[in-house]
Amino acid sequence: MATGRLPDHEQRILDEVERALRRDRRLDRRLRTLRLRRRPDLSRVTHYRPHILTVGFLLTVSITLLVTGIVTSRPPVIWAFSAVWPLTLFASFRLVCRWTEG
Repeated sequence: MATGRLPDHEQRILDEVERALRRDRRLDRRLRTLRLRRRPDLSRVTHYRPHILTVGFLLTVSITLLVTGIVTSRPPVIWAFSAVWPLTLFASFRLVCRWTEG
């Protein structure tokens, strides 16, 4: 890539693009207020409202994997249980929270 000056027609095009971007107030406001978030956005997670059938299915799968893991001691089954169990607990917790709301 050349480090010299742009040809006149390319410089004009670049100037027009810059002018158009400066006129865009919404873009200017977004760039001025742009902040990097350090925490993940949990708004979708806190609004999760599981259905009773979903929780029942997760509990069934979790118990099946738990029993199978105890009987066979196979690492893939144990890993599958360790992946499903936290989801089951979270969904159960959200369901109980929904039930106990006014």
